[in-house]
Amino acid sequence: MNRKGARVARDITRRKSRIEQVGRYVVLSAIQVHQELGPGLLESAYQTCLAYELRSSGLRVVCERKLPVTYCGMLIDVGYRVDMLVEDFIVIENKAVEQILPIHQAQLLTYLRISGHKLGYLLNWNVSLMKRGIKRMVLDL
Repeated sequence: MNRKGARVARDITRRKSRIEQVGRYVVLSAIQVHQELGPGLLESAYQTCLAYELRSSGLRVVCERKLPVTYCGMLIDVGYRVDMLVEDFIVIENKAVEQILPIHQAQLLTYLRISGHKLGYLLNWNVSLMKRGIKRMVLDL
């Protein structure tokens, strides 16, 4: 492999490592917020607290980011929004439901596909133990 190829490979490895590092922090922060608040609140309360935790650690977090759909070259804004985007590469979809359904997983995968992001977390806050409410989803990482 030439020098340029080796440099590109190192850059890709560093980027993947950074994504995984931030992903681990998202999980730890979600567990911390859940331990403090417990289940039973609206997802907006958990989202606000999780955003606070992540921002407190220096991470960039955008809540309710618009997600337009592209169809036949047209950009269509039909009101889709990503709950949270962390460091411009991790999508978080928050739920406070009795049970995660396949449609919730499909929603996150679709958001990853149309946004071009590779890693997402489906967080169901309405569980007794947060680790049971975390679903990590990867799209070609």
